[in-house]
Amino acid sequence: MDKLTTKARQIWNDLAEQYSAGGEIRSRLLKRAGGVVLLLLILPKLWPLITTQVTAWFVEPPEPELFEVDAVRVERQLLDDTIQSTGTVKARYEVELSTEVAGKVTELHINEGQPVERGDLLVKINDNDLQADLERIKSNIEVMEESENRQRQLFERGGATQEDYDATRIQLNNLRAEMAAIEAQIERTEVRAPFDGVLGLKYVDEGSYITPSTRIATLRDLGTVYLDFSVPERYSSRIRTGSEVKFTVQGVDSLFTGRVFAVEPGIDPRSRTVNIRAVSDNEEGLLRSGAFANLELVLESYDDAIMIPAISLIPDDGQYKVMVYEDGQVRERLVDTGIRNGNSVQIISGLEIGEAVLVNGLLQVQEGMDVALRQIRN
Repeated sequence: MDKLTTKARQIWNDLAEQYSAGGEIRSRLLKRAGGVVLLLLILPKLWPLITTQVTAWFVEPPEPELFEVDAVRVERQLLDDTIQSTGTVKARYEVELSTEVAGKVTELHINEGQPVERGDLLVKINDNDLQADLERIKSNIEVMEESENRQRQLFERGGATQEDYDATRIQLNNLRAEMAAIEAQIERTEVRAPFDGVLGLKYVDEGSYITPSTRIATLRDLGTVYLDFSVPERYSSRIRTGSEVKFTVQGVDSLFTGRVFAVEPGIDPRSRTVNIRAVSDNEEGLLRSGAFANLELVLESYDDAIMIPAISLIPDDGQYKVMVYEDGQVRERLVDTGIRNGNSVQIISGLEIGEAVLVNGLLQVQEGMDVALRQIRN
């Protein structure tokens, strides 16, 4: 086109020279040539339009591309109907060790953080006076036992009356009872482990004077732990002993499980909640008494629930509908929903197993529209 323009300009210049020479023939020739030059000047601007129109006459237009959609396959799966709550981890057995009598600590067998067995001696209080009384009573019992033996022999031979023998036997029994009382007092000067567990920090030392109000140490059995929590009273009728509980605690990257152990029969009138206690194994010792727990209580489990992504639901005049891919087209389905679990929702009715529910382009598609299925997930 640039060459044609240049050529036209050259022709125009030649004609202008001839015109300046004069003559009627030259005038007519100039007019005709002017038309040719004008055509050559506007042809570059008209050429793209001409080629486009010619192409449209002879080339078939491409078919319009179908709208692409993604879908999920409807399948049955496990569904847990759960509620969220928070709770506190507690040792199954936990006691603050204390003494029954006041006195000076003469023995201390508390190794902080170490396990002990039931019956192990942990603290011994000075019992010298009681030990002395015990030795005295034992000596008196030995003497009285010999006397009772002689009285029995005399009574059997008729040398003593029944009253004499009974009096001696009563004195012996009184001494034995007194010895038992002293032994009981000695036991009260000992603090022993009431169960197998782990000792906490100690708060007394050997030589300390302690009383029944003195805090000695804490003993916990953490082999099994309790989880205490509460839920709103509207769920109280759905909670059963044995229901599964899943929970986590801060600082431990593990998911723990337990079972409902007991349910408070009454409702707390202040909070309108029901108190629940679950039990969980703690064989690895990761759970500590007093830990804060985030938990999930399983109210009911379904083995054959139909679940779809919640984004597939479309509100429709008080109901819900979904779009289904079927033989290259979009079909509407009115559905009834059930439990919402995170980003999924249960479908009670309206869908069949194996159908493909759309998860994108829901505002662009409509009933009967032809679409292209890009991918389908299970």
